[in-house]
Amino acid sequence: MNVTDLWQSRMEALQSKASVRILALESSCDETAAAVVENGRTVCSSVIFSQVDVHALYGGVVPEIASRAHVDACDRVIDQALKEAGMTLRDVDALAVTYGPGLVGALLTGVSCMKGLSYATGLPLIPVNHIEGHVSANYISTPELVPPFLCLVVSGGHSHLVRVEDYGRYTLLGQTVDDAAGEAFDKGARALGLAYPGGPLLSRLAEGGDASALKLPRPNPEGRYDFSFSGLKTAFINACHKLEQRGEALPRADFAASFQQAIVSSLCEKALWAVQDTGLHTLCLAGGVSANRLLREQMQAIADREGFRLCLPELWLCTDNAAMIGSAAYYRMRQGTLAPLTLNAVPSLTLL
Repeated sequence: MNVTDLWQSRMEALQSKASVRILALESSCDETAAAVVENGRTVCSSVIFSQVDVHALYGGVVPEIASRAHVDACDRVIDQALKEAGMTLRDVDALAVTYGPGLVGALLTGVSCMKGLSYATGLPLIPVNHIEGHVSANYISTPELVPPFLCLVVSGGHSHLVRVEDYGRYTLLGQTVDDAAGEAFDKGARALGLAYPGGPLLSRLAEGGDASALKLPRPNPEGRYDFSFSGLKTAFINACHKLEQRGEALPRADFAASFQQAIVSSLCEKALWAVQDTGLHTLCLAGGVSANRLLREQMQAIADREGFRLCLPELWLCTDNAAMIGSAAYYRMRQGTLAPLTLNAVPSLTLL
């Protein structure tokens, strides 16, 4: 039996197995993460190696440095994840890896590592979309959650409003037409002189500010559920530069609060419209920006007022991690999704 037939045979056997453990690897940007997840809902272990301190020296992620760091870290995080789970590779039923979207070199490192491990062990490999991983983080935080539901995915590279029809089946309702919410946060933070990563620092600075201090535009794209943050970001940066050019002190806390409120208001408004229009009464948040305190508080207040259910992933599940990849992989495994020997990184991979 050749290796492809072996993978297929083992994948088919997993369809009827009561308990399936998946070893997952995530390396799409600047975190190298590994996790063991059982049946898509139970995290047996999760290890995350962050490169933030390295990239902070350059004010952002340097792709070449990220790729080299992943090469050094992949084996270590996999070994640690197995150790923390009290397992060896013999206790694992399948492997999973993020193959897009993300930085091409970072993705290639993870894909190559897990393809090699799959070939050596005979364990079937499941390819996972990074965005689907973020959506699936909610299955871990809210184990009783089942589709259909709505999900607002907000991160440094993505702003999506998605209708989750079933496991692995999605309808895109809206997305950003320019900058993503997390990208806007980081660029706004840079204008305020904050270090990388800027989004969390801007959020902390905003806690002491007046959100009504600076009037900012609320771009409204043609699509009812689409987002636009580029004009908002530009208006904010221009306001900062004007004060600097005049030699006036920059009210950093007030500006941070105003900018954060403008982004959060847009996200909440569109999500509420989707809930009202679709009739679905469960909304989930996902992605790095879903860790934003103001977004969580205001969305919860809206959910309480309007009478729908809001699911919020635990903070560690908001940022990049491998547990969410293991969760998504479980449901892809149930559908028989198997990576071919030719699996490659797809940096511009879409959810649909």
